[in-house]
Amino acid sequence: MHRYRTQTCGALRESDVGKDVRLAGWCHRIRDHGGVLFIDLRDHYGVTQVVADPDSPAFKDAEKLRAEWVVRIDGLIRKRPAGTENSDLPTGMIEVYIKEIEVLGAAAELPVPVFGEQEYPEELRLKYRFLDLRRERLHANIMKRGAIIDSLRRRMKEGGFFEFQTPILTASSPEGARDYLVPSRIHPGKFYALPQAPQQFKQLLMIAGFDRYFQIAPCFRDEDARADRSPGEFYQLDIEMSFVTQEDVFNAVEPVLRGVFEEFGGGKPVTQKFPLVPYATAMREYGSDKPDLRNPIKMQNVSDAFRGSGFKIFAGMLDKDPAFEVWAIPAPTGGNRAFCDRMNSWAQGEGQPGLGYIFWREGEEGGAGPLAKNIGPERTKQIADQLGIGVGDAAFFIAGNPKNFVKFAGPARTKVGEELNLIDKNQFAMCWIVDFPMYEWNEEEKRIDFSHNPFSMPNMPHDEFLALDDKDQDKILGMKAIQYDIVCNGVELSSGAIRNHRPDVMKKAFSIAGYGEDVLEKKFGGMLRALQYGAPPHGGIAPGVDRIVMLLCGEENLREVVLFPMNQRAEDLLMGAPSEVTAKQLRELNIRLDLPKK
Repeated sequence: MHRYRTQTCGALRESDVGKDVRLAGWCHRIRDHGGVLFIDLRDHYGVTQVVADPDSPAFKDAEKLRAEWVVRIDGLIRKRPAGTENSDLPTGMIEVYIKEIEVLGAAAELPVPVFGEQEYPEELRLKYRFLDLRRERLHANIMKRGAIIDSLRRRMKEGGFFEFQTPILTASSPEGARDYLVPSRIHPGKFYALPQAPQQFKQLLMIAGFDRYFQIAPCFRDEDARADRSPGEFYQLDIEMSFVTQEDVFNAVEPVLRGVFEEFGGGKPVTQKFPLVPYATAMREYGSDKPDLRNPIKMQNVSDAFRGSGFKIFAGMLDKDPAFEVWAIPAPTGGNRAFCDRMNSWAQGEGQPGLGYIFWREGEEGGAGPLAKNIGPERTKQIADQLGIGVGDAAFFIAGNPKNFVKFAGPARTKVGEELNLIDKNQFAMCWIVDFPMYEWNEEEKRIDFSHNPFSMPNMPHDEFLALDDKDQDKILGMKAIQYDIVCNGVELSSGAIRNHRPDVMKKAFSIAGYGEDVLEKKFGGMLRALQYGAPPHGGIAPGVDRIVMLLCGEENLREVVLFPMNQRAEDLLMGAPSEVTAKQLRELNIRLDLPKK
């Protein structure tokens, strides 16, 4: 017989009744029912109920056991008494009558209980992460993560992609976030950097002729934490392809993501053909470039209904500045004053002066509310007809320059959808956001600038860019980059682009934004050299693995799908990182600390 176990705690079934067995695991839960001890023994594979009564030779040893002690159990498999079966457990038809117990590892009093799914402070959970990971939900999430990564890898290989590993120690990059720097002992005063992404390496692979690359890539960025972004490090499904258009990238990536979400999404419907939503449309209809398409609400410009109307606040704004608009957020089924007043109060809590509204009710001509009285029934009907709403519905209004109020309009749309239960949460709604503006006007510096960070991914503009007059400001500001995002349920999974593979186009793109060739040489010296020796048209994308897993596990925080996450202050409370180092280590690196005075 094996020293520790003959089967795992998830393996035994009714067909095993009458056999002797040896199990090993943790005492998950211990119950005393009138002198009979029931112990749920847990290992990685499942839970088996083991039993000791006063007649058992191991009863006295069983009485000493406590939660999370690691033990070996020898016993006889028997059928559970009628009425005590547990259909929720694969092993729920049997139990093991204990003959012998060996304590393999006693446990001190637990700072974080493992049984149950109670919420505990983040500091405790991360400091004792090894206990937190024993909890059923988190343990299952981590195993699901591994299965999702296996599926992504298999699907990429089936799609003709080859897996490559790019360097971890590299040069400091011109990405948007701060680098994590690693001092060089051999080259005093010089530093490596951990890669924020394999961006330039994967492009160099295309220039080197490898055609289709992928990698489950670790990325390192010194940036603040958010619920959907871990501080320090994260993983992405990094992809690059040669001789491709934007559509080719879409056709390669969609089946991979759709297949993974169908495989692990618990039966929830998944968008079959991802719709293409232009950036400008996304901002106007949803108030976000990460729209949650499960919410059916689309905002509309209703300026015409208020222009020259009796509602002087909006009418005056529209007369004052041609850039000002009035947007409406339709609220199907929200046609009552209580809900409208509640939304108005919410808006004030968000730092807004309020949220104007009209609601429609039975037996009342036009709409109800102060705005309806000011603009009259004809204009009210015009709004209802345009929005496709009527009796029992409402609409909310935001006025001003859309560039300024869109950051409020998007959350307001989301709030209406949530409050009225309009969001169908039983699906994964995917889309591509396309046609991002390549340039924007920098009001502070009074000049044209890149809309995206040009030093993270030098994107290819559309063909008409090559004939663009550098002095034609209107056309420059209207230029679109071949850049795209994947969004699922309001979560951005990835950004990608068709890359700029021509040095002349690259130089012109940066020149328009005021960057000279010296900047290009400094930031992209290696890439520029590579592009001069025959670069294929290429493009790619990098969906975030952590975010994919978070969505598929139904979690709202990445901490729940990462093995050993840092806290909000980028600290590893379990291992004590970041930590101080010895004076000897610093001397070896030729580094002297100059800490801020407290």
